Amino acid sequence: MKKKQPQISEDKILETSWELLGEEGIEKFSMRRLADRLGIQAPSLYWYFKSKQNLYQRLANQVSKIILEEFYSEGDWKEQLEEFAVTVRNVLSRYPCSTQLMMLTLPLEPDLIRFTNRMLLCMEATPLEQEQKLQAVLTLVNYVFYFVLDKYHHQRIFSAMLKEQGALRDGDMIGLLDSMSETDAGLFRGMYKNGLFNLIGTDGAFEFGLKLILQGIEQEIKKQIK
Repeated sequence: MKKKQPQISEDKILETSWELLGEEGIEKFSMRRLADRLGIQAPSLYWYFKSKQNLYQRLANQVSKIILEEFYSEGDWKEQLEEFAVTVRNVLSRYPCSTQLMMLTLPLEPDLIRFTNRMLLCMEATPLEQEQKLQAVLTLVNYVFYFVLDKYHHQRIFSAMLKEQGALRDGDMIGLLDSMSETDAGLFRGMYKNGLFNLIGTDGAFEFGLKLILQGIEQEIKKQIK
């Protein structure tokens, strides 16, 4: 009896892609691995997606759509940008490797275009030049991207080291820092011993960085008004 072929669809491919990205990361992701997970031959995928880049575009478009659905703000430009940044961070944190996908793709899909356009609308009522408005939103979204990406990489490195060593010994790090001079490691040592590096990736760290960017944009707007 001929073996029944698994049911395949575009939605199923996207769903399985997220699963694979969550398990192995984008570095190991390939159309062949995806096909194996789906139980099909790799060429069958190309009926739905012309290339891996085309699949990445669709995944990024999907993330953009979710961000737009969850974002809601009717405040001034500052309130809108702040809420937009928070929404982007929240959504990207839920979808594995979505930050890398957003950075590896171009706005060539409908919701990717809407995503960019909605960011720009946050700044439309300000007196900044169009070029400055674009630069402002790009600075903000790049901050969010790299914040989420940095936390993602820290978690993966931490997990890999735990798997390799069994445990991370804080005493080894303190011993290394104590062996170094005040000039070479004084500030780093003090912050490390005070636990300040544990703030990396926290809500507080995100909010502080976001505040700095928004204050910078605000100062530029004030210059235009004078």
